[in-house]
Amino acid sequence: MKVTAIVPARDEEHNIADCLESLAWADERVVFLDSRTTDRTAELAQEAGARVLQHTFENFSQFHNAALDRVEAEWVFFVDGDERCTPELAQEIREVTAGQRDEVLWWVPRHNYIFGRLTLGGGWYPDHQPRLLLHGRARWERPVHEIAVPDGPEGKLKHPLVHYNYVDLPDFIARQRGYTDLAAQRLLQEGVQLRFYTPYSQAARHFWWRFVTLDGKRDGLRGLWLSVLTAYYEAVTYRKLARLQRAQA
Repeated sequence: MKVTAIVPARDEEHNIADCLESLAWADERVVFLDSRTTDRTAELAQEAGARVLQHTFENFSQFHNAALDRVEAEWVFFVDGDERCTPELAQEIREVTAGQRDEVLWWVPRHNYIFGRLTLGGGWYPDHQPRLLLHGRARWERPVHEIAVPDGPEGKLKHPLVHYNYVDLPDFIARQRGYTDLAAQRLLQEGVQLRFYTPYSQAARHFWWRFVTLDGKRDGLRGLWLSVLTAYYEAVTYRKLARLQRAQA
């Protein structure tokens, strides 16, 4: 069955060629370009033989659903620009899409390289993501940290995507600013109620979850540092929510 690989992208000129090369096995490769892109992503994607479609970004789920609506394929495989599909994963995808199966969505594990090193604790592995979708049988939900929701059975693949996640601290900070804006908006829409201590209690809870429950300590000082950083931005999310609620009132 035909598999189309979709790469949602904004300003990915440093990644797009390598990403598309890792997807050369797919029947079609589509770069779904955020219209705010200002670099050479589109040009480089076309040089690599991919089809480029441009669309306005509102939130992550809207953007992914728009991509689904613009392609024709039996199966759709979503890959971010900073991810790479290994030959082993490609073969596994070919196998699960070749015959008649009940699963309409497959979750893919990821190897996250954070600040240049493979990170296995703190929830960074296996970090399953819903990426392989039977067309017409799943839609994306949530404006940030989007998730695909199917109307049938799900499965999990064994071989991981390689994810070159946060390159350095400035990259981490820049992306967290955007994520926390969207997360605060989502919490506002959900009607989450705050107490004066909520940002601090949520930060403590998040740190314990990352470092202890999800075994962030297995990565040593780097695991500690990442747990502190993610806990801090959990607090930032709730402080932004408080500001939104005050403005709304």
